[in-house]
Amino acid sequence: MVSIAVPLLNMKLHRLPRHPPLSSLGNDFRSTTSQGVSELKLCGEEFVTKLLDRRWTLLNPNTTIHQIKLSTMLHGNGLLGNISFSSDTHPSLGHGTADNCNQDPSFYVVRDDLLHPLVNGNKARKLDGLLPLVEDHSVTDVVSCGGCQSAHAAAVAVSCAERGLKSHLLLRGERPEILTGYNLISTLYGNVKYVPRSLYAKREEMLTRHADLVAGNSGSVVWFNDLLETSFTTQTSGKPNLVQIDAHMNADSHPRKVAIINEGAADAVGLLGMIRLVQYLSQNHLFGKERTLKIVVDAGTGTTAVGLGLGALCLGLSWEVTGVMLADTVDGYRKKEKCLISDFKHCTAFHHIDHVLKGMDGGIVHWVERDHPRKFGNVKKGEVEACQQIAQQTGILVDPIYTLAAWELATLLSQEEAKGGAKVVMLHTGGTLGMFGLAQRNEEKPNACCSELEHSGM
Repeated sequence: MVSIAVPLLNMKLHRLPRHPPLSSLGNDFRSTTSQGVSELKLCGEEFVTKLLDRRWTLLNPNTTIHQIKLSTMLHGNGLLGNISFSSDTHPSLGHGTADNCNQDPSFYVVRDDLLHPLVNGNKARKLDGLLPLVEDHSVTDVVSCGGCQSAHAAAVAVSCAERGLKSHLLLRGERPEILTGYNLISTLYGNVKYVPRSLYAKREEMLTRHADLVAGNSGSVVWFNDLLETSFTTQTSGKPNLVQIDAHMNADSHPRKVAIINEGAADAVGLLGMIRLVQYLSQNHLFGKERTLKIVVDAGTGTTAVGLGLGALCLGLSWEVTGVMLADTVDGYRKKEKCLISDFKHCTAFHHIDHVLKGMDGGIVHWVERDHPRKFGNVKKGEVEACQQIAQQTGILVDPIYTLAAWELATLLSQEEAKGGAKVVMLHTGGTLGMFGLAQRNEEKPNACCSELEHSGM
C-alpha cells in the first residue's frame, strides 16, 4: 500500500470548536426535550419534507460524484508536494462503498460545477429555491451586487435573462479596460453599473437606493427573505401560481416589482437549495444516512456551508461541515452563521431548531483558515500551477481563489482519515470562469498567470 505522510501539503489547519454529530450527543442533551433526540430527528425530517415541497429552478437535485485517489510521485516540489491524483468517474457508492481501512487516501467530489455552463456550483443551488419565488410573486426586476468577477452576479444575470426578467447588477470598483470571465457574462446578460468602493461598503443602503430607482414612483421593492416568509402561507404543494406568472408576462404595462438579492445570495432563501442537496446526497444509493462524512466547502459569504450544516442538522446526519474561510474573520463567519439561522427560523417558523442548537455552542460549521491566508482575491505563487496539475490529472478544473482552497483541505483530511475514518467529500462550488478574469486581479503583471504555466514544465 502506498504510504502518504500528512505533512506533504504543509498545511496549518486551524480548527475551531464545533458541536459533535447529533447521533453522538449524550443524555444531558436528550433531556433538553421531552420527546428525545429520535422524536426531534423525526420532526426535522418531516419539516424538511414540507420545506422542500415547492417549485424549484433545477428539475431535480441530481449531481455527478467523482472519487479522487491520491498517490505519490517521485518528483514533486510544487504547492501540492509529491502528491498526484487520479479520478474515478463511476465510483462505488451506497452500500457498495468500501471502508477506508487498508485503502489508499481518497475523497469524493460533488461535481456541481457541471450543473449549467454558466450558472453552476453553489450559485445554482442558492438560486434553486429563489427563482420560482420570483415568478410566483410577479417580480419584474432583480437587483443584486458583487465584485468585478462575481460568479453570483453573472448567475443572477443569466438566470433572469432565461426567464425574461431584467437584472440590475451593482459591481464594486471601476470598469475594467477589458471585460473577461464573469464580468463579461454579467455585462452580456444584465444591466451593469460600477459602484465606488466607498459606496459599496454600505451594501444594504446601496441596494435599496438602486432598487427604488428601478421601481420608480409606481413600483414596489421587496427583499427575498420576505418572499420566502410569504411563500409558506401562499404556495401549495409545489404548484406554480399561473395567474401571477401570466400577469408577469405583460410586466411592461404594469408597475415594476423589484426584488433585492443580497451579495452572494446570502439570504435565508439561499439555504433551501443546499438543504435539498443534502437530502439528495443522503439517499441510500449515494452516501446514505448512517455514514460519518466530513464535508469540505470553500466559503465566500459562508451561506453554502451554513446551508449544508442546517440540512445535516435537520435530517439528523453525522456529517461535519468544514468551511474554508476566504473573505472574513472567524468572528465574521460566526456572526453570519447566527444571522442566517435566525432569519431561516423566522421565515420558516421552524422553532424546534432551538432545541438542537442548545447542545451546539460552537455552531454548526467548522470554520478553518486557508493554508496561506491572504487578502480576498489574491493569488499566490504556485497556485495556478496547482490548478493545472489537478486539471491534467483528473479532468477537473478548480480555480486558485475558491475551489483550490477546498481541494487542498480535502486532500489533507483524506490522508488523516485513510485508516478507517470518515469519508471526505468536497463540494465543487463552480466559479471556474473566474480563471479567465485572473489578469484583472493582477494589473501590474497581466501575463503573470500565463508565464507561470509556461515555466511549470508540465
